[in-house]
Amino acid sequence: MTTMFTSPAPSAGPSMKRRQLCLGALGTLGAGLMASSAAHAADNYPSRPVRIIVPYAAGGGPDVQMRQLAPSLGEALGQPIVVENKVGAGGVLAAQYVAQAPADGYTALMGSNSHLIQKALQPSLKFDPVNDFTPVTVVGTSPSVLVVAADSPYRTVQDLIAALLAQPGKMNYSSGGIGSAAHLGGATLVSLLRASAVHLPLKGSVEIPLSLLRGDSAFAFTIAGTAIPQVKGGKLRALAVTSAAPMAQLPQVPTLQSVLRSDLAVQEFWFGLWLPVKSPAEAVNKLYAAATQTLKSPAIAAQFEASGNSVTQSASPQADAAFVRGEFRKWADIIKLTGITAG
Repeated sequence: MTTMFTSPAPSAGPSMKRRQLCLGALGTLGAGLMASSAAHAADNYPSRPVRIIVPYAAGGGPDVQMRQLAPSLGEALGQPIVVENKVGAGGVLAAQYVAQAPADGYTALMGSNSHLIQKALQPSLKFDPVNDFTPVTVVGTSPSVLVVAADSPYRTVQDLIAALLAQPGKMNYSSGGIGSAAHLGGATLVSLLRASAVHLPLKGSVEIPLSLLRGDSAFAFTIAGTAIPQVKGGKLRALAVTSAAPMAQLPQVPTLQSVLRSDLAVQEFWFGLWLPVKSPAEAVNKLYAAATQTLKSPAIAAQFEASGNSVTQSASPQADAAFVRGEFRKWADIIKLTGITAG
């Protein structure tokens, strides 16, 4: 047994007490000054440019949309918006980067349902799309379009469904890769029908139309920005859309939800602005207000519509957070339904 002995503390004399009082007062004053400084910094937000990290390659559809939005958003915010691309691992690298950035409102992520899908496919990923971020608002949405070649014998979605049920395992559907929107769309259709079909993963989504035209695949889901020009150009035929309501650009094409009677058939690509969790409320609110002003622009709406997107905004940052949580549950259900794994 070891016993430790300590000398008794000397009694504090008057001079020591005065020093302790002074040090305590200085500590309180310092803490107050730090809190005041932080509050002042938040009140002055933004006092320098704000970066938006885009997890897609420069020149791609989502990147183009964010760059279209950035000048007007910066003008409304009162500071320039700097768009930076951090590509890799299906958007995971960008998400991890922003999740670890200072929570000061000056680094935002172009967050999307792709981040939810990646996390649902790979739960071990070192970021949490729900708990590592403070959502600000959705900015735009775009559904997929179920398409076949223009000379395909399937003229309606009911024709295609009948063929899938009559020819189990005999039909191919193509996508840009495992876990992509096109893969999830095709697998959801097949799973909800309790049918079977062969997934044909390609090197990228740009190859999907060629796969259909060559006859390598019988059907596919392509993003609206790709599908609409091909449909209007007479190369592809649209059978259904994955939005909750018919698209303005394809008003006669039914929604897949109305045919399959399942909410899991509503699959829209959406993107918005996320800040690191615990970012100042002032930064969240000012960024939301700037987005509100920007998204009212008819020019922005026209630019989005030309690329197959619709301008969409959350009712509030809190509503956006609830939306993200609901979407995460839905995509997890879709992945469970289809049995898709990351490979």
